[in-house]
Amino acid sequence: MTLPAVFSAGLGTKRAVETPIPLRERELEAKLEILQRNYAELNTAIFEAAQVHRRLCAPSLVRRGAFDVASEIFAVRHLPGDFFSIEETSKGLVLALGDIGGKGLAAGMWVTHLVGLLRMHTAVNSDPEAIVAGVNRDIACLAGVEPLSSLFVARLNSVTGELDYCSAGHPPALLLRVDGRLELLSDGGPVLGVVPGIRFDRGSVILGGGDLLLACSDGILESFNEADQEFGGKRLETELRRARGGSAESVLFSVLGAVQDFAAPRPLTDDMTLVVVRNND
Repeated sequence: MTLPAVFSAGLGTKRAVETPIPLRERELEAKLEILQRNYAELNTAIFEAAQVHRRLCAPSLVRRGAFDVASEIFAVRHLPGDFFSIEETSKGLVLALGDIGGKGLAAGMWVTHLVGLLRMHTAVNSDPEAIVAGVNRDIACLAGVEPLSSLFVARLNSVTGELDYCSAGHPPALLLRVDGRLELLSDGGPVLGVVPGIRFDRGSVILGGGDLLLACSDGILESFNEADQEFGGKRLETELRRARGGSAESVLFSVLGAVQDFAAPRPLTDDMTLVVVRNND
């Protein structure tokens, strides 16, 4: 007697019965595989773009003579629209902190363009007001294509402590003197690209022994807590005074920690950049 086809000859073991996968299910699986591959490629591209941004920006700690320059950038989405760069010139270090309007990939892409303009103009003339004016003219030629951007440029002579600066619509930097006096560094002009031929003013100060300079993007000042209160300039000043005895790095992380504690548990809504310069003499 012949055994049924579902049994193997002489073993009585069932064979696996393969059920054909419906065409629609196979199509969906193929599309899912493509989406997963594209997602992985996008993540890789974003990671590589973030590495480019990191290389365009200054190291987290730079030492020149008696001066330490500490900086940190936090992106709220993918790539930061903030940047902080340092260029060596014959007249000193040129520090540039920029904040491009918007967030994410679009803002991050503009960073490369703006840093390129900064380097080009810095190579010609290291005076902060000349750098800002040159970048402003170039941005204005784009006829509104680039988002509104603010910029703070300073040139530090690490031998004499002289700091020349120019601000294009950027939040004033805070200069905390060793004796407790606070100065706001706000000389300059409007945000980039608004008025093509405008003249930008230069400010000049001397960073003496123990003096602290703090510059930040508006993401620091405009961090909100659960009660919709803004961190603001007064809290920033309070935290700077509280941390003033530490190194540039410790001051930076103390202030950043205060901002994050203030805003928790709300997520970040804007990129945050903080720079602290200290004269250790």
